[in-house]
Amino acid sequence: MKAYELLFFVAPNIDEESRLAAMKRVETTIAESNGVIDNVTDWGKRKLAYEINGQTEGEYTLVDFHADPASIAELNRVLRITDAIQRHMIVARADRD
Repeated sequence: MKAYELLFFVAPNIDEESRLAAMKRVETTIAESNGVIDNVTDWGKRKLAYEINGQTEGEYTLVDFHADPASIAELNRVLRITDAIQRHMIVARADRD
């Protein structure tokens, strides 16, 4: 398994229940592909570099995990179709393998 880092944000005006449901969906998708979550860091509310979907701020979450490279496409698909998640980025971390 390889080490990855996922950073995503949700709209700051979204309710806490929806935010937790989005995080649970990420955790479930990683676990279903036999991945392991190492660390979850809630960055809180941050100002965006530019306006996205009428939002100027976002609630950021950073997830460090290990997964099979073949499962990243499925995680990416799930993140794209999850309405609560505005933007996301998955990066391979060679320094943590």
